[in-house]
Formats: sequence, structure tokens, C-alpha cells
Amino acid sequence: MSLVIVGEAIFLLPFVLSRVFRPTFLDVFGISNLQLGTAFSLYGVVAMFSYFAGGPLADRFSARRLIVTAMLFTSAGGLLMATIPALGWLTLLYAFWGLTTIFLFWGALIKTTRELGNSNQGQTFGLLDGGRGLFAAVLSSFSVFVFAALLPEDVASATFEQRSAALSIIILIFSGLGLVSALLVWFFVPESKEPVDVHAASRPLINLQSLKQISSMRAVWLQALIILCAYVAYKSTDDFSLYARDAFGYNEVQAAQIGTLSFWMRPIAAVGVGFLADKLNSQGALLGSFAVVMAGSLVISTGVLVPGVTWLLFMTIAATSAGIYGLRGLYFSTLGEARVPLAYTGAAVGLVSFIGYTPDVFMGPLMGYLLDRTPGAIGHQHVFTVIFAFGLLGFITTLLFNYTINYAKKAHVVRAAKVSE
Repeated sequence: MSLVIVGEAIFLLPFVLSRVFRPTFLDVFGISNLQLGTAFSLYGVVAMFSYFAGGPLADRFSARRLIVTAMLFTSAGGLLMATIPALGWLTLLYAFWGLTTIFLFWGALIKTTRELGNSNQGQTFGLLDGGRGLFAAVLSSFSVFVFAALLPEDVASATFEQRSAALSIIILIFSGLGLVSALLVWFFVPESKEPVDVHAASRPLINLQSLKQISSMRAVWLQALIILCAYVAYKSTDDFSLYARDAFGYNEVQAAQIGTLSFWMRPIAAVGVGFLADKLNSQGALLGSFAVVMAGSLVISTGVLVPGVTWLLFMTIAATSAGIYGLRGLYFSTLGEARVPLAYTGAAVGLVSFIGYTPDVFMGPLMGYLLDRTPGAIGHQHVFTVIFAFGLLGFITTLLFNYTINYAKKAHVVRAAKVSE
């Protein structure tokens, strides 16, 4: 439970805050969508390289201590953010969080979770992601309630100072939750049972032999492209609350509630897609999730949603979010089916993550440019046209991945038959 809480708490300030309160966030900080996207992009650049280095760091030092240290530094950044700093400081803050949330934290979280899970790895990581989703949903709902209580009853009449003060309090609450989660990890998560690898620091971060081996595998590249397309869809959840305000005229509290609706779909989708993946296979679940994302994106991009049809807006966002979080839950489920040797798992994850998470670099600026170039509903339609295109690419790539692994299986059977003859 401590890992579930800290696993989501560390991302409250960099992502959840602007996702739920995006209209207020932009207005209070006085920035455009493109400027916020640029800050996200700098975070993504730092994070991409941190994925490679964070694993060896978790082998060299105590994973439990790394998690606590990362959470303390991330929460300290929230104290700066609560002062509503200028754009330059805000951008540097996102780069700093790229180090604390990925370099110091991510590898340590995965290592600790894997160790505590022992032989029940599927259940353990499913519980981690589903639990994080439920925690995020509950917390985002609570934060919207607090935010509304801090504003006048007539939200539209709130002054800039009142909105700034309310957002600063939410930021401080998120920072405080980070400190609490660090204490939970310190007191309840045991030290690693495995001895720390004191020689890890003297070894190169990247094993060139394993990287060369996995680079020759077509299925690995296809999996990386699948994750890239799925992650592009995931980045679109940043736009839901702003879309509700710009296209439907919702006030800031109502827009935040729309953003929260998306969070509630995460634990539901995590359980549902996991069940489907067990009953069918991960490729079938991926294809279904991509199809749902494409359908929802098409509804938004074609302008079918119009003010006054609230139920259709809720259904579209709920269904699209379910597809998005379904993809998120299946990110690495195909690694075993790609027949990646167990000894090269780390290199495969590093390469796939490096490629698959590049939307952290380009999607923020791209979404910001599209939204700022054509303000209002049209800009959001352009954003979801991009999401539809990547959903279609992901759907086709999944079909190619399925063909590739089935062809490899048949070839393996034929070779085995010839050997037995």
C-alpha cells in the first residue's frame, strides 16, 4: 500500500495538477499551452536518459532510500511551485522533476515492487497500477472539492488572487501528501533482501552486446512503436479539462470534474483489460483498446460533440479514457511474446522505453501549438485528429506484431520438426 501511494504521489505535482486544473493552471501562471508543453518536453528529455541510468542506480544504492529521497526532493519542488514562479523557473522545475521522478525513483520502485511480489509478479504489478489509479481518482476528486470550497459560490466571479491562492493551497496539499508517502515508505517498506551490487557503479550503464542482440529483433521495434502510439493517446488526457472549458463553456470547477472523470476510468480499465488479456491474449486486448481510442478520438475530432449534450460528452471521455488506460496497462505485456531472452530483458525495456516514451518530448509542444494556433473547439479537434492517427498506427502495428510473432512460432516449430527427423 505504501508503494501504491508513493507510486502516484510523486507524479501529483508534475502531471496530475495540470491535468485536473489545466484551465486554472494556465491562467494563474500566465502561460500558453505551448509554453507548458515546452516545460513538459524538457521533463521528457531528462526522463528519457534517466530511464537508462536509473536501473543501475537502484542496483548500486538502497532502493528504499532512493524512493524516500526522490519523494522528498519532488515535494520540495512543490514549495517553489506554490509561489507561482515565472516561466523560466517553472520550466527548470520540470527538468528537475525529470531527475527526481525517473532517475532517482522509477527504477527503485520497479525493483522494490518486483522483490516484494516474489512469484506473483502479474498480480503485484497489476495491484500497483490499479491501486495507483484508484488513489489518483480519489485524490483528484478530493482536490476538486477543496478547490471549489476555496472559491466563491459563483465560481465565475472569483478574482485572479482568489484563484491563485486556491491553486497554491492545492499545490501545498500535494507536496504534503508527498512527504507523508515518503514517511510511509521509510517505516513500512523493508530494505532489499538482495545484497546491493557494489560493483554496479564501475560497469557501463549500457551493455552493448545485449543492445545489439535486441536491436536485431523486429518484434522489439514493433513493441516500441506500439508503446509510442499508446503513450501519445495517454498524453491526450492532459487536454480533457481544457476541452470541457473551451468547447462547452464549463467553469473551472466543472472542467476539473471532467478531468477527474478520466482518472476514475483507470482502475476500472486496469481490471477489465487485464481480465480480457487473460481470456483472449494481449494482442486482442491491445487491438480492442486502440479501436476504442480511435472511436472516441473520431467523435471529438469531427465535432460531433456540441454544447447541451452533456451525457454524450461524459460517455465519450469515459470510453476514450478506458481505452487509453487499457493500453497503459498492457504496455509491456508483449515482452514475453516477443521472445526476448530473459538475460536481455533490462536492455529491451531500456530500448523500448527510450523510444516509446518520446511523446513526453514532442506531444506537449505539439498539443500546445495546435491549441494556441486555433483557440476554442477547433484546436481540440485538431489535437484529437492527431490522437486518431496514432491510434490507427498503433492498431496496424499491433497487427504486424501479431503476424511477426506467429510467423516466428511457426518457423520455430518447423525447425524443431526438422531436428527431430
